[in-house]
Amino acid sequence: MTDRYGFARLLALAVPAFLLAGAYIGQYAFGLYPCEMCWWQRYPHFAAIGLAALGFVIPPQKVWTALAALAILASGLIGAFHAGVEYGWWEGLSACSNPVATGSADPLEAVFAAPLVRCDEVQWSLFSISLAGWNFLISTVSALTVLVLTARKSA
Repeated sequence: MTDRYGFARLLALAVPAFLLAGAYIGQYAFGLYPCEMCWWQRYPHFAAIGLAALGFVIPPQKVWTALAALAILASGLIGAFHAGVEYGWWEGLSACSNPVATGSADPLEAVFAAPLVRCDEVQWSLFSISLAGWNFLISTVSALTVLVLTARKSA
């Protein structure tokens, strides 16, 4: 394998790891609680990390890396759908979610005290692009890059 395959494997592992780290930092350090569709975007990233890790140890490495790229792309496409819901371009499929604190003395009180997180409201944006929009952009570009790098034939 040439260096581009090594870069593709590293990218397939690093992108979902950094995006998930950013999501959890936003959640726990800045109070940006995930809505239901935010969770939907995280699941493919978890799978991508596992698939990319397999690409470092189990042949055929290109297959694992390509599968990781497809998982990253899935998260990006979910992010595009979520961004469309946030911007009012179309209706969402899910109800909003409530993050409930665990370890509370009264579970019912914890449910009522939890903040309501709506899937159709932007909690934070940069350059007028929501977190879901950034996930779409970063995930899609990196997934396509990984797929192109793994599809190229050796010179």
